[in-house]
Amino acid sequence: MDFTSKSIKTLFSDVTTVFTRAKQYAEETIGTAERTELDQQYESLAERADTCKQWTERIVAKLEAVIQPNPNMRYGDILIERMGTEVKRDRLRNLEYLGNDMIDAGIAFNPSSVYGNALVKVGKAQQNLGQTERDFVANSYRTFIIPLRKFLEEDMKTITKERKVLETKRLDLDAAKSRLRKAKNMETQSNPKIKPEMIEKELDEAERDLKRAQEEFERQIEITKLLLEGLSSTQANHVRCLNDFVTSQIEFYNQCYRHMLNLQRELSYANSSNRSASFAIGDSSTHLHFQTSHLPINTNSIEPTLPQKQKQSENESITAIISPTNSVISSHNLSAAHDSNLSIRQSINRNNDNDELPSGKRRARCLNDYTAQESSEMNLSANEIIIVSHSKDLDPEWMLAERFNQELGKTETGKVPVAYLEILN
Repeated sequence: MDFTSKSIKTLFSDVTTVFTRAKQYAEETIGTAERTELDQQYESLAERADTCKQWTERIVAKLEAVIQPNPNMRYGDILIERMGTEVKRDRLRNLEYLGNDMIDAGIAFNPSSVYGNALVKVGKAQQNLGQTERDFVANSYRTFIIPLRKFLEEDMKTITKERKVLETKRLDLDAAKSRLRKAKNMETQSNPKIKPEMIEKELDEAERDLKRAQEEFERQIEITKLLLEGLSSTQANHVRCLNDFVTSQIEFYNQCYRHMLNLQRELSYANSSNRSASFAIGDSSTHLHFQTSHLPINTNSIEPTLPQKQKQSENESITAIISPTNSVISSHNLSAAHDSNLSIRQSINRNNDNDELPSGKRRARCLNDYTAQESSEMNLSANEIIIVSHSKDLDPEWMLAERFNQELGKTETGKVPVAYLEILN
């Protein structure tokens, strides 16, 4: 250690300065010393800086809580950043873990089954949503959180440091004023123990200290004001960052909507295929029922377990049922019912036939009633079958629809929302 006279003198001067500032601060606190008031412009700028710092910290904290709800993960990221290590933002999201489990469950339940196939499709959609969310988190940090953190850790720290320096300069100025005031009081008092030369020397030193403290204080307040006024340009940069964040958020929700829309289409197509298969099974059983109803009934094979009169009555009833002249359900009615059932099957087969439609057009069933909001839209009725197609001029959530109006005798066209449709083929 250097214990030269110069270093000891410097150390003594620093200790004296610290003691003088502490004394001045204590006297100001108890109200026995005057305090130099800062101008209104500086006070306004300082108040705005405090408000900006407070709300910026809250915005960053809340946004991080939204992006990463797990507080342990957030604190871990903060510790990693404090250690100077880059935080990995590419860890899997909760939706991706959910998607992985759904896919594994679908494979375990047999992907060719209805439930297993649906689990695999939903799991892939959850994975896509998780990937989209991960990209949104990375964009949020890049476009908004990191710039705001940089502002707090660099600009606001510099402003806070300069404001503390200004406070020390103000204490030095007030201490110099107090020293000069005491020297003038000593000059006015007639104390024979104090020599006039000492009083004059003390007065000169107090005036020099006051002049130097005043210059340093004015220079420091100008520096601090410039930094505080620079917050306006910083906030303009924050507006651009906020716009970038909103843009990334819009893209995030648009991608999520597209993923869910594709999932809805896949599930709707799978459900329509399952319903078609179920109807085919039910129709074959109905056809078998019609065939067996035409088989001849041998009344002689009926066991005579009932009384003779009751047996005769039953034979007469059976004869009446199968008689072509007195039948309850005649062959004409059976043929009509069979033809009606056949027409229903043919109608459904036509609805599910891709060969009858031009390329790019598909049949769809309306899930609910829809009232057109614009002239370019088309009204829908629940369970109505229409023909739809995609158009480059429309958004992904809309499709171009057409149907034949029998009352008007012409084809109606218009756009309809995809959320109200179930694609049949």
